[in-house]
Amino acid sequence: MKDHADNIPALMAEIGGRARAAAAELATASAERKHAALIGAAEALWHRRGEVVDANARDMAWAEGKGLSPAMLDRLRLDDERIRGIVDALRAIAGQRDPVGDVIAEWDVPSGLHIRRVRTPLGVIGVIYESRPNVTADAGALCLKSGNAVILRGGSESFHSSAAIHACLVEGLRAAALPEAAIQRVPTRDRAAVSEMLTMVDTIDVIVPRGGKGLVGLVQREARVPVFAHLEGICHVYVDAAADPERARAVALNAKTRRTGICGAAECLLVHRDAAGLGQAIVDDLMAAGVEVFAEGLTGTRPATPDDWGTEFLDMKIAAKVVDSIDDAMAHIHRYGSGHTEAILTEDDAAAAHFFAGLDSAILMHNASTQFADGGEFGMGAEIGIATGKLHARGPVGAEQLTSFKYLVTGTGTTRP
Repeated sequence: MKDHADNIPALMAEIGGRARAAAAELATASAERKHAALIGAAEALWHRRGEVVDANARDMAWAEGKGLSPAMLDRLRLDDERIRGIVDALRAIAGQRDPVGDVIAEWDVPSGLHIRRVRTPLGVIGVIYESRPNVTADAGALCLKSGNAVILRGGSESFHSSAAIHACLVEGLRAAALPEAAIQRVPTRDRAAVSEMLTMVDTIDVIVPRGGKGLVGLVQREARVPVFAHLEGICHVYVDAAADPERARAVALNAKTRRTGICGAAECLLVHRDAAGLGQAIVDDLMAAGVEVFAEGLTGTRPATPDDWGTEFLDMKIAAKVVDSIDDAMAHIHRYGSGHTEAILTEDDAAAAHFFAGLDSAILMHNASTQFADGGEFGMGAEIGIATGKLHARGPVGAEQLTSFKYLVTGTGTTRP
């Protein structure tokens, strides 16, 4: 690739052209070659993990100098254990059934035509993401598995880590004799590259933004390319009057504290008035774990303010409120939620069914932690993001969700009267 560091439009045009050519080749690539590329990438990543950790150390030093919060630093940090997780995700995606060419439905019509609806790649996908370097591997692998070329634009914080991981993905492509341009990374921190991607209607078929409200809002406002929105994760946990105390305490604590910097972390606790005693015990558990609780109707770290509702803290902070009924809880979620993930903790199946029917978030859970809002936990191997919109893909976006379809129509010299 030519050096266009001082000419972002030329750089992105070259990347886009290479991606479009690679997408045409990937559309007919065999499942075996894609599998080989992903296994090769996994092996390269594990073999070169020392290089990745060294690159990540440079990113961590840069991020600490920028004053990133502990939760954001945790999202960025890589070690052997986390690299093993990325390697396992690559292998899991490789082992999945290839969705390209799947017959979704087929039928005959009175004219004598036989019609099949068949899965097909989207083409070129642009992924814009922030500090989590594992997204480089997850997005690259899922796009390849679904026959798509991908242009990755990672965050400034993960610049060196993403480059090291990307090199391993390219090594896998090369070993499988697939075009190296199938997975490209934008090699600059310059924000002008993001703006350019959003207008590349001739070469990019869909943009997937993965990050905070600021990034997603920018993409939704300025993109001329279609967008799979991954909005902020304002996730709610509702403790019903019929909640089991032991289960509820364990799930609520896990939903907030397992990892506070991910989009599936709980940001608001809602408690039925008849379970206020249990709600107070949960608040006490959270504060004992180091969580600041901004509470209304319960005794927390400080009283809640209107600004606490609908806030994605991504930190050891949570809003908490007593509500009069399940319908009040649902009304609160409708007003302040982001359509990501909500959980109900109850032993009343009718209450759970009412919660499921009355809310339209991408993921709804019953007696389970919101931290399970993850493509890997859903059996997808990994995800490119959690789509909170209502068109095409919703919830965890895996390989199957990165396909469209076409109709294959077969006749016998059939003509229309």
